[in-house]
Amino acid sequence: MALPLTLLRHITDDFSAEHEIGRGGFAVVYKGKLGNRTVAVKRMSNTFVDESEFHREVQCLMMVKHKNIVRFLGYYAETHWTMVTQEGKFVMADVNQRLLCFEYLPNGSLDKYITDASCGLQWRDRFQIITGICQGLHYLHQNSFMHLDLKPTNILLDDNLVPKLADFGLSRCFVESQNWASTSIRGTAGYIAPEYYNYTEVTHQLSPLLDIYSLGIIIIEILTGRKGNIDADEVVESWSNMVEKSHSDVQMEQVRICAEIAIECIDFNPAKRPDTQHIISRLDQIKIMDGYVKTGMITSHQVRSLTCHP
Repeated sequence: MALPLTLLRHITDDFSAEHEIGRGGFAVVYKGKLGNRTVAVKRMSNTFVDESEFHREVQCLMMVKHKNIVRFLGYYAETHWTMVTQEGKFVMADVNQRLLCFEYLPNGSLDKYITDASCGLQWRDRFQIITGICQGLHYLHQNSFMHLDLKPTNILLDDNLVPKLADFGLSRCFVESQNWASTSIRGTAGYIAPEYYNYTEVTHQLSPLLDIYSLGIIIIEILTGRKGNIDADEVVESWSNMVEKSHSDVQMEQVRICAEIAIECIDFNPAKRPDTQHIISRLDQIKIMDGYVKTGMITSHQVRSLTCHP
Protein backbone atom coordinates (compact mmCIF):
# COMPACT_ATOMS: atom_id res chain seq x y z
CA MET A 1 0.00 0.00 0.00
CA ALA A 2 1.02 3.60 -0.49
CA LEU A 3 2.37 5.31 2.63
CA PRO A 4 2.56 9.10 3.14
CA LEU A 5 6.00 10.68 3.19
CA THR A 6 5.10 12.58 6.36
CA LEU A 7 4.54 9.28 8.15
CA LEU A 8 7.85 7.80 7.00
CA ARG A 9 9.66 11.00 7.97
CA HIS A 10 8.03 10.92 11.40
CA ILE A 11 8.86 7.31 12.27
CA THR A 12 12.51 7.74 11.22
CA ASP A 13 12.93 11.16 12.87
CA ASP A 14 13.30 12.74 9.43
CA PHE A 15 15.72 10.00 8.33
CA SER A 16 18.17 10.83 11.10
CA ALA A 17 21.56 9.19 11.50
CA GLU A 18 20.41 7.76 14.84
CA HIS A 19 17.79 5.68 13.01
CA GLU A 20 20.13 4.47 10.27
CA ILE A 21 20.73 0.70 10.38
CA GLY A 22 22.28 0.02 6.99
CA ARG A 23 23.79 1.65 3.95
CA GLY A 24 24.64 0.41 0.47
CA GLY A 25 25.55 1.84 -2.90
CA PHE A 26 21.95 2.55 -3.87
CA ALA A 27 19.99 2.98 -0.63
CA VAL A 28 20.05 3.81 3.06
CA VAL A 29 17.93 1.80 5.50
CA TYR A 30 16.33 3.31 8.61
CA LYS A 31 14.60 1.75 11.59
CA GLY A 32 11.21 3.06 12.68
CA LYS A 33 8.03 2.24 14.56
CA LEU A 34 4.80 1.86 12.58
CA GLY A 35 2.01 1.39 15.11
CA ASN A 36 3.15 -1.46 17.35
CA ARG A 37 5.44 -2.89 14.65
CA THR A 38 9.14 -2.15 14.16
CA VAL A 39 9.87 -1.58 10.48
CA ALA A 40 12.79 -0.97 8.13
CA VAL A 41 12.46 1.95 5.70
CA LYS A 42 14.65 1.75 2.61
CA ARG A 43 15.35 5.18 1.09
CA MET A 44 16.63 4.72 -2.43
CA SER A 45 19.16 6.92 -4.19
CA ASN A 46 17.68 9.67 -6.36
CA THR A 47 19.60 8.38 -9.39
CA PHE A 48 19.13 4.65 -8.79
CA VAL A 49 15.88 3.85 -10.56
CA ASP A 50 13.35 5.48 -12.84
CA GLU A 51 9.62 5.57 -12.18
CA SER A 52 8.61 2.63 -14.36
CA GLU A 53 11.28 0.36 -12.86
CA PHE A 54 10.31 1.36 -9.33
CA HIS A 55 6.62 0.63 -9.90
CA ARG A 56 7.53 -2.70 -11.46
CA GLU A 57 9.51 -3.59 -8.34
CA VAL A 58 6.62 -2.56 -6.10
CA GLN A 59 4.25 -4.76 -8.11
CA CYS A 60 6.61 -7.70 -7.69
CA LEU A 61 7.02 -7.08 -3.96
CA MET A 62 3.25 -6.88 -3.45
CA MET A 63 2.85 -10.30 -5.07
CA VAL A 64 5.38 -12.06 -2.85
CA LYS A 65 4.05 -13.55 0.39
CA HIS A 66 5.98 -16.35 2.09
CA LYS A 67 7.32 -17.08 5.58
CA ASN A 68 10.88 -17.09 4.23
CA ILE A 69 10.61 -13.79 2.33
CA VAL A 70 10.91 -10.43 4.09
CA ARG A 71 7.41 -8.99 4.31
CA PHE A 72 6.74 -5.87 2.22
CA LEU A 73 4.54 -3.33 4.01
CA GLY A 74 4.27 -0.33 1.71
CA TYR A 75 5.96 2.33 -0.38
CA TYR A 76 6.15 6.01 -1.23
CA ALA A 77 7.00 7.42 -4.66
CA GLU A 78 7.06 10.99 -5.94
CA THR A 79 8.93 12.97 -8.57
CA HIS A 80 9.08 16.76 -8.47
CA TRP A 81 11.06 19.50 -10.18
CA THR A 82 13.49 21.73 -8.32
CA MET A 83 16.18 24.29 -9.12
CA VAL A 84 19.78 23.07 -8.73
CA THR A 85 23.20 24.41 -9.67
CA GLN A 86 25.17 22.62 -12.36
CA GLU A 87 28.52 23.88 -13.64
CA GLY A 88 27.80 27.26 -12.10
CA LYS A 89 24.34 27.58 -13.67
CA PHE A 90 20.84 27.17 -12.28
CA VAL A 91 18.93 24.38 -14.01
CA MET A 92 15.65 22.58 -13.41
CA ALA A 93 16.03 18.94 -12.39
CA ASP A 94 13.60 16.25 -11.36
CA VAL A 95 14.09 14.81 -7.86
CA ASN A 96 12.86 11.32 -7.10
CA GLN A 97 11.70 10.22 -3.68
CA ARG A 98 11.53 6.42 -3.59
CA LEU A 99 10.97 4.62 -0.30
CA LEU A 100 10.11 1.02 0.55
CA CYS A 101 8.90 -0.23 3.93
CA PHE A 102 9.54 -3.78 5.18
CA GLU A 103 9.22 -5.77 8.38
CA TYR A 104 12.24 -5.37 10.65
CA LEU A 105 14.29 -8.48 11.43
CA PRO A 106 16.04 -8.09 14.81
CA ASN A 107 18.82 -10.65 14.35
CA GLY A 108 20.34 -8.98 11.33
CA SER A 109 21.82 -10.74 8.33
CA LEU A 110 23.20 -14.25 7.98
CA ASP A 111 26.80 -13.15 7.35
CA LYS A 112 27.15 -12.33 11.06
CA TYR A 113 26.52 -15.99 11.95
CA ILE A 114 28.81 -17.75 9.49
CA THR A 115 31.48 -19.76 11.31
CA ASP A 116 33.02 -23.20 11.06
CA ALA A 117 31.65 -26.20 12.98
CA SER A 118 33.74 -25.50 16.10
CA CYS A 119 31.79 -22.44 17.21
CA GLY A 120 28.70 -20.37 16.53
CA LEU A 121 25.29 -21.81 15.75
CA GLN A 122 24.41 -25.40 16.60
CA TRP A 123 23.67 -27.77 13.74
CA ARG A 124 19.89 -27.72 14.28
CA ASP A 125 19.87 -23.95 13.81
CA ARG A 126 22.04 -24.19 10.70
CA PHE A 127 19.83 -26.90 9.21
CA GLN A 128 16.75 -24.76 9.88
CA ILE A 129 18.42 -21.82 8.13
CA ILE A 130 19.43 -23.92 5.12
CA THR A 131 15.94 -25.39 4.71
CA GLY A 132 14.30 -21.97 5.12
CA ILE A 133 16.53 -20.38 2.47
CA CYS A 134 15.72 -23.23 0.09
CA GLN A 135 11.99 -22.91 0.74
CA GLY A 136 12.05 -19.15 0.16
CA LEU A 137 13.98 -19.54 -3.08
CA HIS A 138 11.65 -22.35 -4.19
CA TYR A 139 8.68 -20.02 -3.67
CA LEU A 140 10.31 -17.32 -5.79
CA HIS A 141 11.16 -19.70 -8.62
CA GLN A 142 7.72 -21.34 -8.56
CA ASN A 143 6.15 -17.90 -8.96
CA SER A 144 8.44 -16.78 -11.82
CA PHE A 145 10.77 -14.59 -9.78
CA MET A 146 14.53 -14.62 -9.64
CA HIS A 147 16.72 -13.18 -6.92
CA LEU A 148 19.97 -12.60 -8.87
CA ASP A 149 21.88 -11.37 -5.82
CA LEU A 150 21.52 -14.16 -3.28
CA LYS A 151 24.18 -13.86 -0.56
CA PRO A 152 24.36 -13.93 3.26
CA THR A 153 23.91 -10.16 3.64
CA ASN A 154 20.59 -10.46 1.76
CA ILE A 155 19.28 -13.15 4.11
CA LEU A 156 17.83 -11.78 7.36
CA LEU A 157 16.98 -13.70 10.54
CA ASP A 158 14.02 -13.21 12.86
CA ASP A 159 13.85 -13.79 16.64
CA ASN A 160 13.73 -17.55 16.11
CA LEU A 161 16.52 -17.59 13.49
CA VAL A 162 14.00 -18.18 10.72
CA PRO A 163 15.68 -16.92 7.52
CA LYS A 164 13.96 -14.48 5.19
CA LEU A 165 15.24 -13.53 1.74
CA ALA A 166 15.60 -9.80 1.13
CA ASP A 167 16.67 -7.47 -1.67
CA PHE A 168 15.71 -9.63 -4.61
CA GLY A 169 15.91 -6.39 -6.50
CA LEU A 170 14.53 -4.60 -9.47
CA SER A 171 12.78 -6.15 -12.45
CA ARG A 172 13.30 -9.72 -11.31
CA CYS A 173 9.97 -10.98 -12.66
CA PHE A 174 10.72 -13.29 -15.56
CA VAL A 175 9.26 -15.72 -18.05
CA GLU A 176 10.99 -18.75 -19.53
CA SER A 177 11.47 -17.13 -22.94
CA GLN A 178 12.86 -13.86 -21.63
CA ASN A 179 16.35 -12.94 -22.80
CA TRP A 180 18.59 -10.58 -20.90
CA ALA A 181 21.51 -8.74 -22.46
CA SER A 182 23.85 -6.55 -20.47
CA THR A 183 27.44 -5.34 -20.57
CA SER A 184 27.54 -5.49 -16.76
CA ILE A 185 27.14 -8.37 -14.36
CA ARG A 186 24.47 -8.32 -11.70
CA GLY A 187 25.19 -9.97 -8.39
CA THR A 188 28.13 -10.11 -6.00
CA ALA A 189 31.58 -11.54 -6.65
CA GLY A 190 31.94 -14.96 -5.09
CA TYR A 191 28.26 -15.78 -5.54
CA ILE A 192 27.91 -15.26 -9.30
CA ALA A 193 27.58 -18.38 -11.44
CA PRO A 194 30.74 -19.08 -13.51
CA GLU A 195 28.93 -18.97 -16.86
CA TYR A 196 28.65 -15.20 -16.42
CA TYR A 197 32.39 -14.86 -16.82
CA ASN A 198 32.48 -16.66 -20.17
CA TYR A 199 31.24 -13.65 -22.11
CA THR A 200 32.66 -10.21 -22.78
CA GLU A 201 29.08 -9.07 -23.22
CA VAL A 202 26.70 -11.05 -21.07
CA THR A 203 23.91 -12.27 -23.36
CA HIS A 204 21.96 -15.33 -22.40
CA GLN A 205 18.59 -16.52 -21.20
CA LEU A 206 17.60 -15.81 -17.64
CA SER A 207 17.63 -19.04 -15.65
CA PRO A 208 16.77 -19.92 -12.05
CA LEU A 209 19.98 -21.98 -12.11
CA LEU A 210 21.89 -18.73 -11.60
CA ASP A 211 20.33 -18.52 -8.13
CA ILE A 212 21.03 -22.21 -7.53
CA TYR A 213 24.77 -21.60 -7.85
CA SER A 214 24.58 -18.79 -5.27
CA LEU A 215 22.57 -21.08 -3.00
CA GLY A 216 25.31 -23.71 -3.15
CA ILE A 217 27.96 -21.20 -2.09
CA ILE A 218 25.79 -20.08 0.83
CA ILE A 219 25.18 -23.65 2.02
CA ILE A 220 28.94 -24.29 1.92
CA GLU A 221 29.50 -21.18 4.05
CA ILE A 222 26.88 -22.30 6.58
CA LEU A 223 28.51 -25.74 6.75
CA THR A 224 32.16 -24.68 6.90
CA GLY A 225 32.41 -20.95 7.53
CA ARG A 226 34.12 -20.35 4.18
CA LYS A 227 33.55 -20.38 0.43
CA GLY A 228 35.13 -22.84 -1.98
CA ASN A 229 34.96 -26.47 -3.02
CA ILE A 230 34.26 -29.06 -0.34
CA ASP A 231 34.38 -32.80 0.16
CA ALA A 232 31.21 -34.19 1.74
CA ASP A 233 33.10 -36.72 3.89
CA GLU A 234 35.42 -34.03 5.24
CA VAL A 235 32.47 -31.81 6.13
CA VAL A 236 30.77 -34.69 7.95
CA GLU A 237 33.99 -35.41 9.84
CA SER A 238 34.28 -31.77 10.92
CA TRP A 239 30.81 -31.99 12.47
CA SER A 240 31.16 -35.48 13.97
CA ASN A 241 31.99 -34.29 17.48
CA MET A 242 29.69 -31.28 17.47
CA VAL A 243 26.18 -32.73 17.01
CA GLU A 244 23.83 -33.95 19.72
CA LYS A 245 24.78 -37.49 20.69
CA SER A 246 21.14 -38.62 21.01
CA HIS A 247 20.47 -37.82 17.35
CA SER A 248 24.00 -38.04 15.95
CA ASP A 249 23.21 -40.41 13.07
CA VAL A 250 20.27 -38.31 11.89
CA GLN A 251 22.15 -35.03 12.19
CA MET A 252 25.26 -36.37 10.50
CA GLU A 253 23.10 -37.52 7.61
CA GLN A 254 21.61 -34.00 7.46
CA VAL A 255 25.14 -32.62 7.23
CA ARG A 256 26.02 -35.09 4.49
CA ILE A 257 22.91 -34.35 2.42
CA CYS A 258 23.40 -30.58 2.73
CA ALA A 259 27.03 -30.96 1.62
CA GLU A 260 26.01 -33.11 -1.35
CA ILE A 261 23.32 -30.61 -2.35
CA ALA A 262 25.82 -27.73 -2.15
CA ILE A 263 28.31 -29.60 -4.35
CA GLU A 264 25.60 -30.24 -6.95
CA CYS A 265 24.48 -26.59 -6.84
CA ILE A 266 27.91 -25.23 -7.73
CA ASP A 267 28.48 -27.58 -10.67
CA PHE A 268 30.24 -25.70 -13.46
CA ASN A 269 27.65 -27.05 -15.91
CA PRO A 270 24.32 -25.29 -15.18
CA ALA A 271 22.36 -28.23 -16.61
CA LYS A 272 23.69 -30.47 -13.84
CA ARG A 273 22.53 -28.21 -11.01
CA PRO A 274 19.37 -29.33 -9.19
CA ASP A 275 16.22 -27.22 -9.17
CA THR A 276 14.62 -26.10 -5.92
CA GLN A 277 11.95 -28.82 -6.05
CA HIS A 278 14.63 -31.51 -6.06
CA ILE A 279 16.47 -29.81 -3.20
CA ILE A 280 13.32 -29.44 -1.08
CA SER A 281 12.42 -33.10 -1.64
CA ARG A 282 15.80 -34.27 -0.35
CA LEU A 283 15.65 -32.00 2.70
CA ASP A 284 12.09 -33.11 3.45
CA GLN A 285 13.17 -36.74 3.29
CA ILE A 286 15.77 -36.36 6.02
CA LYS A 287 13.35 -34.30 8.16
CA ILE A 288 10.83 -37.14 7.92
CA MET A 289 13.53 -39.61 9.00
CA ASP A 290 14.30 -37.39 12.00
CA GLY A 291 10.64 -37.55 12.98
CA TYR A 292 10.62 -41.33 12.68
CA VAL A 293 13.64 -41.60 14.99
CA LYS A 294 12.04 -39.33 17.59
CA THR A 295 8.88 -41.46 17.63
CA GLY A 296 10.81 -44.73 17.70
CA MET A 297 9.58 -45.94 14.31
CA ILE A 298 13.16 -46.49 13.17
CA THR A 299 16.54 -46.48 14.88
CA SER A 300 19.02 -43.71 14.19
CA HIS A 301 21.54 -46.06 12.55
CA GLN A 302 18.93 -47.00 9.90
CA VAL A 303 18.76 -43.43 8.61
CA ARG A 304 21.77 -43.64 6.28
CA SER A 305 20.41 -46.62 4.34
CA LEU A 306 16.98 -45.00 3.99
CA THR A 307 18.27 -41.67 2.67
CA CYS A 308 20.99 -42.83 0.28
CA HIS A 309 20.97 -40.76 -2.88
CA PRO A 310 22.37 -42.22 -6.11
